[in-house]
Amino acid sequence: MVLRHARAARRSAFTALGALVLAGLPCAAAADPAPGAGPAPGAAQTLGADRPSPHLLAALQRDLRLDEAQASERLVNEAEAGTRAGRLRNALGDRFAGAWVQGATAEELTVATTAAEDVPAIEAQGATAEVVRRTLAGLEADKAKLDAAAERTRSLETPVWYVDVPKNRIVVQATSQEAGAAFVRAAGLEGEDVALRMTTARPRLLQDITGGDAFYIDNTARCSVGFSVTEGGRGGFVTAGHCGGAGATTTGYDRTAQGVFQASTFPGEDMAWVATDDRWTPTPDVKAQEGQEVQVTGSAQALVGASVCRSGSTTGWHCGVIEQHDTSVRYAQGTVDGLTRTTVCAEPGDSGGPFVAGAQAQGVTSGGSGDCTAGGTTFYQPVNPILGDFGLTLTTAAAARTSPGGRDDGAQAWAEGRVYEVGATVTRDGVRYQCLQTHQAQGAWAPAGTPALWQRL
Repeated sequence: MVLRHARAARRSAFTALGALVLAGLPCAAAADPAPGAGPAPGAAQTLGADRPSPHLLAALQRDLRLDEAQASERLVNEAEAGTRAGRLRNALGDRFAGAWVQGATAEELTVATTAAEDVPAIEAQGATAEVVRRTLAGLEADKAKLDAAAERTRSLETPVWYVDVPKNRIVVQATSQEAGAAFVRAAGLEGEDVALRMTTARPRLLQDITGGDAFYIDNTARCSVGFSVTEGGRGGFVTAGHCGGAGATTTGYDRTAQGVFQASTFPGEDMAWVATDDRWTPTPDVKAQEGQEVQVTGSAQALVGASVCRSGSTTGWHCGVIEQHDTSVRYAQGTVDGLTRTTVCAEPGDSGGPFVAGAQAQGVTSGGSGDCTAGGTTFYQPVNPILGDFGLTLTTAAAARTSPGGRDDGAQAWAEGRVYEVGATVTRDGVRYQCLQTHQAQGAWAPAGTPALWQRL
């Protein structure tokens, strides 16, 4: 049973991010600016949501049916909601049951908990509180059982399963009631709150083969460039793992020599990176529409319900919303876990192309169902795991690198280029901070100056 509580405050809470008053909860002070410094930037400023590309705004207006003011407001609201959700997640701890945004301009943030006594604290942060039966950790544990069962059964009759955070349940998509029930039994979840959703759609890899540009693998298949990255002194880009294996050679959109796949994982995950030769220069650019480009400034992970746009070499620039994180998809070639499900359309050849939310890199196109004529569902491989697993640094348009701070010994010292998950703790200049939004640390995002991403403890 889900109990819904109206918010006590709305817009005024957006400016009160530093005043986390959690009656009866572990309390942590907000990240204070350094002595003598001006006011710390808000989440929208930190993440670049207050200065969006006009091409991003145009696509959001077209695909989400918004006017320009609504599209701009939505991006700011989504950025601010991410910080508030992170603070509440850290404060609620094991009782946290998920967070999401909704409304035409993402004006409503909802945070779920399993304890009714948390409601006043959630509402004090301008969020709607929902009291639910199951924690997010508990739902994720059940999904892990489905992931394990998928390795044993390998049936294509249950192509998708995920945690539906707003509904506080697991959802299994199946081609028949019998196939769905068998999968649930195989996972040992019979009798649990698992919803079966019948579907005829079978996600397939979008494998026909600046982000969004075409590239060619061994002069045969075509995929799309994801995001520019660097590794040591080498430049390159990330893309989907199913596009090519380690050692495969690539040519660029102009069919000239480009690079070599350095690492590739598929199935299990759908991630790869290509090191390019010196003629190809990494940039923070992603192709938008009509030959224009947008730039990424970081990789802060967006919430469920947030808007997201995709670029691909087949269908170009399209937008939609994030439906679920941590979705498992069973393609004919194998199962991939940890994908994000969206309402954005895509078609073969768009594989590997970039997904962005505002100015933040989100992931690379994996596969989906439907097309960009009738619409469809598309899944992306989140970018932060790619950066972390392969030791890559995202190329961004962020401000200049900060100068090194004081010495912080130990494994928990904040480090530029490291990927931090929500709840991670670090030290910087002798002060401890806790992460509010999953992201790769940028030089301009040191904890003391980015309360949108870090909470001072």
